[in-house]
This record gives sequence, structure tokens and C-alpha cells, in this order.
Amino acid sequence: MFSKKMVMAVAVIVLIAVNIIVLSITGSRGSSPGSAGRIAIFLLAPIQDAVAGSIRSIRGVWEHYFFLVSAAKENDALKKALNLAVERNNQCIEIELANSRIRKFFDFRKTKSEEVLAAEVIGKDPSSWFRTIIIDKGKAEGVKKGFPVVVPEGIAGQVVDVSSHYSKVLLIVDRNSAVDALVQRTRARGIIKGESVDRYIFNYVLRKNDVKVGDMVVSSGLDGVYPKGLRIGNVSEVIKRNSGIFQDVAVIPTVDFEKLEEVLIILKTHNDEFVKK
Repeated sequence: MFSKKMVMAVAVIVLIAVNIIVLSITGSRGSSPGSAGRIAIFLLAPIQDAVAGSIRSIRGVWEHYFFLVSAAKENDALKKALNLAVERNNQCIEIELANSRIRKFFDFRKTKSEEVLAAEVIGKDPSSWFRTIIIDKGKAEGVKKGFPVVVPEGIAGQVVDVSSHYSKVLLIVDRNSAVDALVQRTRARGIIKGESVDRYIFNYVLRKNDVKVGDMVVSSGLDGVYPKGLRIGNVSEVIKRNSGIFQDVAVIPTVDFEKLEEVLIILKTHNDEFVKK
């Protein structure tokens, strides 16, 4: 059994051969039209048209194939260029965000008289029991245990462990942390205790003191660790019970602890003798 492609190829070859033979015979009889010439034209014209159509079709398929190959290569090149452009765009976005954070840090540093050191957050405690971060500055850069750590939005925490080039920072949202604080508007004092990443408890605020939702809570400076006036958070809830001398106050942090990337370490405080060596 012959394949369809082989039969078609043989037929085309036979038709071309017959066409050539007939044209040769009619050509040898002279150029004047005769019955034999007319018969040849009548018989061969459709064949010639079919052969020419087949050739045009094959040429079109061949050209279309090369066009598809070229288009595929061009498409691959465009995809690579697009991926490169997207990557560069992402890098530009990251640089822009980093520059924005750096500008905030620079503006914040200008408002502080204390000597500060910038550090990058390189790790976080994966457990839910402690809220700590690891920063890329340590003893070699002058960092000591007890130094406060801040960001432009407010207090972040304090250094609790130091190695040559790294330090561990206990965030003030940790339950083991405590900051002596006051309500900025009325100067009502209390102790900020960590409860979760998005909430503090403001303990020991006297029931008689005026505290309202939205009040800003700042560091009092009386704990010997954090300078006075650093932001901590805004009052989100106030409950005054019928008994007892204290009121229950909840505070929302001004710092987004889930997005800490850079921090500032305050190397010298207003009262250095209280800082642990």
C-alpha cells in the first residue's frame, strides 16, 4: 500500500512530464495555432493551473512555517525582555520604598540629641512566646545590653543580648516588656505592658485621671531606658469600673511590628547610669 502523499507526488510528477512532452510536440509543429495546439491547451491548461496552484500552496506553507519559527523566536525574546523589565521595575520600587524609609529615619534623627546607630533587621523569633528581632549591629559597633531601639513611628524595644556584630531586641509588644509612660494630653502615668503585636495594656492608670480614646501615650523617661516623649500608641479603649483605684486602658501601637526592616539604636540616653552595661 502506497501512502496518499506518495501517490500525490507521483501524480504531480507524471502531470508535469506529460505537460512538458505535449508542449514539446506542439512547439515542434510551429507557432501557428492548430487543432492539436488547441487540444493541447484545452487539456494542459487545467493541469498547469493545478500544478501552479500546488506550487503556490507549498510555497505559502513553507513561508508560513518560517514566519511561525521567526515569530516564536521573537516571542521568546520579548518574554525575556518583559521579565527583565518587571524585575528591574520591582528593584526600582524596592529602592524607592527604602529611600522613603531612610528619609523618615533621617528626619527623625535630626529631632534627637542622642547619638544613634542605624541597623537592619535580619531575623525574627519564629515562636509565639517571645517577640524579638535580630539586628546586624553588636559590640563592635558600640551596642550594649539595655540600649533602646526606636523607629520614626515610636519605640520598638530594647537590646537584651549582644554579640560581636549582632544583637537581639525585645520588642515592647512582648509580655515581658514594660515601659513607664504617660498620656500626653493629661500627663496621667502608668506602665505599658505588651499583650500582642497590635495591642498594649496601660496598667496602673489611676481611675481619677482623665483618659480618653484617641489620646497619645508617650514614654515618661522615668524608667532610665527610653528618652522622654517617644511615641508608644493611641488609647483605643477605656473602662472605669465601679470599684478599684485603677482604670483599664488599652493602647494601639504606632509602630507596625510586622513590617520592621530598619531600626535606630540610641547609644547614649539622657540618664546613662540607668542603662545596663
